[in-house]
Amino acid sequence: MGAFHAYDIRGIYGKDWDKEVAYKVGYFIPKLLKTDKVLVGRDCRVSSDEIFEAATRGIMDAGADVCNIGLSSTPMVYFGTANYGFNASIQITASHNPAEYNGMKVSTTDAQAVGFDAGLGQIKAWIDEGVPTPVAAVRGKMYDKEILEDYLAFMRKFVRDYSDLTIAMDLSNGMANLFAKRIFGEGSNIHYLFDTLDGRFPNHEPNPLIEKNCFPLEDKVREVGADAGVIYDGDADRVMFIDERGKFISPDLMIALMGRYYVGERGLRGIVLQDIRSSKAVGEYLEPMGCTMKTWKVGRAFAAAKLREIDGVWGGELAGHYYFRDFFYSDSGLLASIILLNIVSDLKKEGKKLSEAIAEIVRYKNSGEINFRLEDKKGAMDAVKEMFTAKEKPTAFMDFDGYRVEFPDWWFNIRPSNTEPYLRFLCEATSDELLQEKIAETEKLLREKFGAIR
Repeated sequence: MGAFHAYDIRGIYGKDWDKEVAYKVGYFIPKLLKTDKVLVGRDCRVSSDEIFEAATRGIMDAGADVCNIGLSSTPMVYFGTANYGFNASIQITASHNPAEYNGMKVSTTDAQAVGFDAGLGQIKAWIDEGVPTPVAAVRGKMYDKEILEDYLAFMRKFVRDYSDLTIAMDLSNGMANLFAKRIFGEGSNIHYLFDTLDGRFPNHEPNPLIEKNCFPLEDKVREVGADAGVIYDGDADRVMFIDERGKFISPDLMIALMGRYYVGERGLRGIVLQDIRSSKAVGEYLEPMGCTMKTWKVGRAFAAAKLREIDGVWGGELAGHYYFRDFFYSDSGLLASIILLNIVSDLKKEGKKLSEAIAEIVRYKNSGEINFRLEDKKGAMDAVKEMFTAKEKPTAFMDFDGYRVEFPDWWFNIRPSNTEPYLRFLCEATSDELLQEKIAETEKLLREKFGAIR
């Protein structure tokens, strides 16, 4: 039962969880969310059909109906849940994980996430306790529903003419293949990579945060002289971007760049959400535009709920999730990529390149996330915090997702992995010399006192 995590159910299928667990999750969803119908979609992974059969059999055995939308990106399930008024939905996917993984993302009314604390933990408890799963006197039924056309129509409200751009787009053999060509076209100005559905992910793992997975796209950008490169993860809820030089853009910086669209074009000067790892440059770029920054926890189960609570206009995470009031306060890789290409089109008309617009945002040297393997994560976090705060008085302190501690010339975030024996450290400073000094101090402490391996 190691597949139940803070945000979803996910693990190596057949090892961390199996079709029996899938059946029971399906069976308990109607009880948990007090509904008699559940919308279900799935990605193209090899195991997704088996999980779909087991989970939907569980739903129907519990007496609820299944609305089957077939192959789907995760944001399509969010759209279906909110747009058609479902109180429960499941997307069968392992997102960006390798092919041997699979999982479930559960949502409720208005596409609100159901994480461990919001209900998945209760389902796990029912399974662990052996709560019976008798077949209902009136078993539920399954009906099919085609939602792709409605989803595309919704997204086309944001789309412009991209014929002035040269674009390279990596679909990662994943669910972006359902819609990319229908949205962006198939003209000679758009160069697609890995544009077939293949749940074995034969070309690269569907995780754009791993550097080598972006190499083919970076090469294509340089080869064709693209104005921008776009790469989706496996279930298309995340998207990342490459500039015209073939250089990866840190996803948190795109939160700032989106201000050109939401503030500059639409005049929406509201609250913008960032995660606790985001660069200070994001707020320093957006606040003079009239935006108010809100920092919160990592993960959709937290971010989407917070954006809704504060009625934020948009937000994002270092992992490449972008959330929109325009999209039920949920994340959509497709909508994020549409907005980015709209911005790139405007920049081109101004005679400005994407890299130049990003350079106007960047103000600090950034370490990126560094993983330290160790067991006593809480003790190590406290030790790092105490080491630095003993030397220098913080200007800001946050403790809701690990620690974020800010000082006049630098800051750090240190937070535990939810699923692995890793402590994740990120640091940003006004100079590379200061950055390297703080990284070295942290590594020395963690290695000597906690036996950390980097």
